[in-house]
Amino acid sequence: MLINKCRVCGGAIFKKPLLRYVKMPRSAQYLPDARSLKKDRGISLDVCQCEACGLVQLKNPPVPYYREVIRAVGVSREMRAFRKKQFAEFVKKYSLKNKKVVEIGCGRGDYLALMRQAGTDAYGLEYSLESVRHCLKNGLKASRGFIRTGGSAGPIQAPFDAFFMLSFLEHLPDPNAALRGIHKHLREGGSGLVEVPNFDMILRDKLFSEFIPDHLLYFTGQTLRTALELNGFAVIEMNEVWHDYIISAVVRKRPRTDLSGFRQQQAMIKGEIERYIRRFKEKRVAVWGAGHQALALLSLANLSGKIKYVVDSAGFKQGKFTPATHIRILSPEALKQDPVDAVIVMAASYSDEVARIIHKRFGRKIHIAILREAGLETAD
Repeated sequence: MLINKCRVCGGAIFKKPLLRYVKMPRSAQYLPDARSLKKDRGISLDVCQCEACGLVQLKNPPVPYYREVIRAVGVSREMRAFRKKQFAEFVKKYSLKNKKVVEIGCGRGDYLALMRQAGTDAYGLEYSLESVRHCLKNGLKASRGFIRTGGSAGPIQAPFDAFFMLSFLEHLPDPNAALRGIHKHLREGGSGLVEVPNFDMILRDKLFSEFIPDHLLYFTGQTLRTALELNGFAVIEMNEVWHDYIISAVVRKRPRTDLSGFRQQQAMIKGEIERYIRRFKEKRVAVWGAGHQALALLSLANLSGKIKYVVDSAGFKQGKFTPATHIRILSPEALKQDPVDAVIVMAASYSDEVARIIHKRFGRKIHIAILREAGLETAD
């Protein structure tokens, strides 16, 4: 089934493909032998782009084995040396010695063994049963499964302190589900190393033969960052590695924003306002300001029935009531016609101007308090 929306952001795909290749190999793995050669047929590749986030991707469906990781890294001494050094530096920099880490799509365990050598308690998740058995036979910790947002297919040893996802994300028809699944199984503040083929380099060098049906997604540094950030990760660093063929991103699980200070601030200001109002006779205090902050504060400080009215200079607000708290909103003339002993100014950046107006018109007849970010400011 061909897609018509971006696999990452859900935006529309440009109707006209960037490229259309015909008679292309059906896959990059499981090559035909002499007996199956007659059945081998080429396919067309539609190379498209998202209108919204700019991600280049294939419209084609994934290859049948997209959940499996198939690597030939074992035959390259140079790559093994590079990974050994890279993993050791990553473990040291992010304090992962003896910590629990997982490789998502570990294949036959070539990298998993190097992660263990780097001093981690390394686990692997792999869909291919044959590859999992190979890992176990070689003393590595691996389980069969495929990472996604929900369900029981995640790594059973979770949560983890860090994860690795190396040249696997670009194969996935639903990269968001995989990244959110990883996020779910990662400890708070956990880190990760995500790598994909470098489309920035492919563009620079015009490597037209890099498009294959196995790779559905073609990430630049910018579009990879978008995908990671949309799925709950903060990108700590991003580099081009391995002769610029790979984009390597270090990420950290983005924590929930801590708003506990808001509650403390609310309680403090509410208490200050209540103590201030108690200094005067019942309903002898008004509020000046019917902006959004003042309206919210009237509710959050539970001031309904505790103040006489609200004053605001905006004519279209006068004669109305504050939402939720139902306090009358009047013109500044109300301070003459229906006097009060004190006014709490809640006019944000206009507060000082309002205070000067009240002082000029009423002098010391009306006590003035100004609500500041740090609390209630009074003259005494």
